[in-house]
Amino acid sequence: QVQLVESGGGLVQTGGSLRLSCSTSGSVFSRSAMGWYRQAPGQQRDFVARMTTGGSTNYADSVKGRFTISRDNAKNTAYLQMNSLKPEDTAVYYCIAWEIGGQDYWGQGTRVTVSS
Repeated sequence: QVQLVESGGGLVQTGGSLRLSCSTSGSVFSRSAMGWYRQAPGQQRDFVARMTTGGSTNYADSVKGRFTISRDNAKNTAYLQMNSLKPEDTAVYYCIAWEIGGQDYWGQGTRVTVSS
């Protein structure tokens, strides 16, 4: 069973930074685009960022210029560096692996709370 293990969430003040991590097995990681979604209370789950195996990235407009997605292929880990955080960034953040030719895998979620 494929597992995505997330970490790095927490409580931060407006303007602060957090870095989320998402690790999975090497066999899945190497053939998956990696990404992040988030779900605020009472809201739908929304796309945040994505990075392909080749390193191409795309972001939701709401986080462009503030969030950066990256991946360390040696560690089978994807990251989401979040800077200049705002209260509206408060959500549970979910990691996703889009396996090429396979299925999608989700992490369990990590909570991010930005206080005003």
